[in-house]
Order: sequence, then structure tokens, then C-alpha cells
Amino acid sequence: MRRSISLAGAAALALTLAACGSTTPSEPTSSAPETTDSATSEEPTEAPADGGSLVVWVDETREAAVQAAASSFEAETGATVELVLKNFDDIRPDFLAQVPTGEGPDLTVGAHDWLGELTANGVVAPIELGDKAGEFEQVALDAFTYDGQVYGLPYAIENIAIIRNTELADETPATWEEMIAMGEESGAKYPFLVQVGETGDGYTLYPLQTSFGAPVFVQNEDGSYTSELGLGGENGVKFAEFLAKEGAAGVLSTSITYDIAVEAFANGESPYILGGPWMLGSFEGVDVAIDPIPSAGGEPAQPFTGVQGFYLNAQSENQLLATDFLVNYMATVDAQVALYEAGGRTPALVAAAEQVSSDPIVAGFRAVSANAVPMPSIPEMGSVWSFWGVTEAGIISGSLEPEAAWNKMVEDIQGAIDASGS
Repeated sequence: MRRSISLAGAAALALTLAACGSTTPSEPTSSAPETTDSATSEEPTEAPADGGSLVVWVDETREAAVQAAASSFEAETGATVELVLKNFDDIRPDFLAQVPTGEGPDLTVGAHDWLGELTANGVVAPIELGDKAGEFEQVALDAFTYDGQVYGLPYAIENIAIIRNTELADETPATWEEMIAMGEESGAKYPFLVQVGETGDGYTLYPLQTSFGAPVFVQNEDGSYTSELGLGGENGVKFAEFLAKEGAAGVLSTSITYDIAVEAFANGESPYILGGPWMLGSFEGVDVAIDPIPSAGGEPAQPFTGVQGFYLNAQSENQLLATDFLVNYMATVDAQVALYEAGGRTPALVAAAEQVSSDPIVAGFRAVSANAVPMPSIPEMGSVWSFWGVTEAGIISGSLEPEAAWNKMVEDIQGAIDASGS
């Protein structure tokens, strides 16, 4: 059901924006649009007298779905929406470069883990979701929340899980040891597959790390991340020792890259692979099920959640209109299901997610996402990646002693954080 921005709220926000102007890119608007439940009315959202116009950056995957919502918006409000097609990899650097100069779009698609850099540079504004906030998966809102404010309209969630070849294994048990034993009993070439490669993969191995109680950063009670590293100490060392043990046993291997892992699973050479929905297109003809990730360290195995959404330009002169488009047209079941059909990622809107969860594959990934945590979008996360994966790879290969290497990694990450002033 669509909620409309009331005329009173629109007038209040318009006056606020006029007073604030765009002299301070990082300054949020001080008045939010009010929302009213329009369950008993199908009246379209009131538009500014001149209709207004918006520029939205999209990539090829999302273009058609956003265009459908934009067409409805234009018909009902008299506004115009120009979609600018961009390579997804170019969006973040171009947005960072253009917004401070007064250029760039009013809205852009993007990933939640851009948030730390975008807010640090003052190029995005908070988005007032009003009552609509309660209609999203909480993890999606958490992912776009920084310093207590929501900076993105979520539309898709993705996470990894155990993808199981049902012809080789009947189930995925609760513990790592049981899963590896069942994999060995299957007689397949590999009891389990996960990409590591020579540079490691901290993202994919993360649920195994969290099962040892060693999160990358400590979280507050509300789920937001602090800047305090959590992957050090005794629990971190235990995880490092686990990597060394499984590396020596051949269960984890730096010779297994993404491409090798995917091809081997597609060829029926393993009952289990740890991966995401982006792999499924390579597994046509394989009967698969999606299962929770078993714990290796005794605590819950929590993968990262990645969330896609829309950001609002902090210098946009059309923030009211842009908010109307996001809240009333992109945060609908139709729009979010269309984005799901285009990109294959679970919708962030609960009603849309429930609609597509009749597919057991979608339902499986969604069930795992309930135990997932947002990938940290804080600026400090940028200091983690260059040390994390390579250290894990060195421990797995046996070229690094686990405790010493892990402790040095933690020291190096902290040093990089301190040096960057994050």
C-alpha cells in the first residue's frame, strides 16, 4: 500500500531546504516529510506545481525495473525522471567526484558498504522513511544506518549460505565436523568447497570466523558497528589455528579459486559449497538446496549481508521530490519484485520478500540472512581488507604460523586505522 507525503509535510520540508540551501554537502535536512497511511485512498501523491525533475543513475541490470517505477511516478505527479545508464563499478567514484562540484544525479543506486566513504565525504543525505521503515527487513535498514540515521532506501539483500547437491548429501548438519564427515562419506572428490586462492577471501570465510566469536568489529547493542576491532585476542587465535588445521588436512586450500570451486561443484565433485546466489547460474542441471552454515567454533556462523539501495545526493535541490519517488514508488512490492527478477537478490521489503519466497532457493537464502550481519560500512573497514585475506591464505597454506601471523595482522590493521585517522 502506498503512503503519500502530506502537503503539510511537503511545505515544511520545502521551507527547510530553501533555508539550508546546498552550502554544506553533509548537512542533513532538519525537517522530515510527514507520512500518512493512504490505505483508504488511492489518490496519487501531490506534486510540486511545476512537476519537478529528477536524475537517477542506474546500471543496466536495474534500468528496466527503475524505469517502470519512474513511468508511474511521472504519470501520477507530472514530474520527469531521467535515467542515466552507468557501469556499476563507475558509480561510486563518479558520484564522489561530481557531487562536491554541484553535479551528479539526485539519486543513485549503490551498495551499503559505500556508506562510510560517502558519509565521510558529505555527499549523501539521510532519507526519511517514516512509517515505511517498519516494512523493511531490519538487517537492510541496519546496513544503511550510520550515526543513527538511514542513508539509503534498501531494495535487495544478498548473503552466502551452504549450497548443497541433494544427490550427494541428504542434509547439512549443525557443525563443521559433521558436515566434513558427511562430505567424505559421499565419496566425492572434495568433501567441501570454498574459494580461498593465494590472496585469501575474508568475506567468504567470515561465518567460520564469527563462529569462533571473533567479529571483525565490535557491535553496539543496536547492531551498529564501533571502531573497536573484535577479531583479535584468544578467539581470533583459535580461528587462526582452525585455518591451519583445515589447511593441513586439505579441506581448505589456496589452490581452490572461485572458478575452480564453482566448476568442481557444477561437475558433481562435492556435496557442499559455501557461496552466494550469484553462483546458481553455473549450477544448471544440479539439484540444489540452500542450508544454514554450520558452526566451526561453537557459536553461530554469521555471514555478511550485502544490501543494495538508493542514495540521495546531499546537494540535490530536489530532495523532497526524490524522497517521494523512493518512499512511494521504489519501496513498493511491485518495484522490489521487479528488481528481484532483474538481479536475483532477495527483496529488502518484507512483503516483496515473502512473495518471492515461494521459491525454496530464495527462502533458503532468506532464512540464512536472518542470522547474518551487515558488512561494516564504517570508514575503518577500508583498513581491513589488505591484511585480512592474505593472512588467512598464508595460514592455510602453512607459510605463516597461525598465532603470530594473526596477531601481527590485527596490529597492522589497527596501525592502518590509526594512520588514516578513521
